[in-house]
Amino acid sequence: MVKVTILLRRNPAMTLEQFIAHHKGKHAALFMSVPVVRETVRRYVQQHSLGIELPGLPPAKYDGVTELWFDDVESFGRCFNDGEYMRLVRPDEITFLDLAACDIVISNENVVRA
Repeated sequence: MVKVTILLRRNPAMTLEQFIAHHKGKHAALFMSVPVVRETVRRYVQQHSLGIELPGLPPAKYDGVTELWFDDVESFGRCFNDGEYMRLVRPDEITFLDLAACDIVISNENVVRA
């Protein structure tokens, strides 16, 4: 199983609240509406910043996290290179994300405690 972790930075024109509402509401439904997503994504989890700063720690660099699980790297590539995904989902990502400031990690999980 391949896990894709995307560290999200919101479009600077949006508040954190607007970003969260868009990601949870519009984007999740749009993403899941694409057939290749339903075929290849095994699990999809969103996480959003609480906007809390703790003494002694730097402020959070990211506004949220998306976690996606795929059977293999090929499935991941198939999903994100799909024509319908690029036509429908990518333009939406540009509206609420600062794509150049986001980071991505493609990995295998090593569960230490479940």
